[in-house]
Amino acid sequence: MIVLGVDPGTAVTGFGLIAVDKARIKPVGYGVIRTSSKDKGPARLVEIFSSLQSLLEEYQPARVAVEQLFYNTNVQSALAVGQARGVVLLAAARFGCEIFEYTPLQVKQSVVGYGRADKSQVQFMVGRMLGLKEQPRPVDAADALAVAICSVNSHPPGLQVQRSVPGCKD
Repeated sequence: MIVLGVDPGTAVTGFGLIAVDKARIKPVGYGVIRTSSKDKGPARLVEIFSSLQSLLEEYQPARVAVEQLFYNTNVQSALAVGQARGVVLLAAARFGCEIFEYTPLQVKQSVVGYGRADKSQVQFMVGRMLGLKEQPRPVDAADALAVAICSVNSHPPGLQVQRSVPGCKD
């Protein structure tokens, strides 16, 4: 089964694809969708949507896992991220994927074992868990891979995922 994890954002949307096979997770691909700051909001949303549609068509994931909105003090930023999340959810729903949503705290707890972990800790653990030679970059892509891993750990597709990193908590 292929799982697509998404870390939504208007300027940068991270994506990460993992394959689940016989209680193992393997990296398939990861990266970011960047939109131009010269474009207005609707044009950026169209770019995110069409890029996600291409990923969905190419990799045919059974599941899409999306990070939930983390609201801080900037309301404008939160609204923009919310719009990007809506586009991600729409693309996944139109494609017929099973959709799961996780808070940043849940993702960090699942991957690092500590819900208040910083981005570098998440990057490190994602790299180790997936057996990558280098930490995934940029951080938006690492976060998206972490969301995908969290989804498999939280809702195993008919099996228990065994981690290859000794000492990690579930």
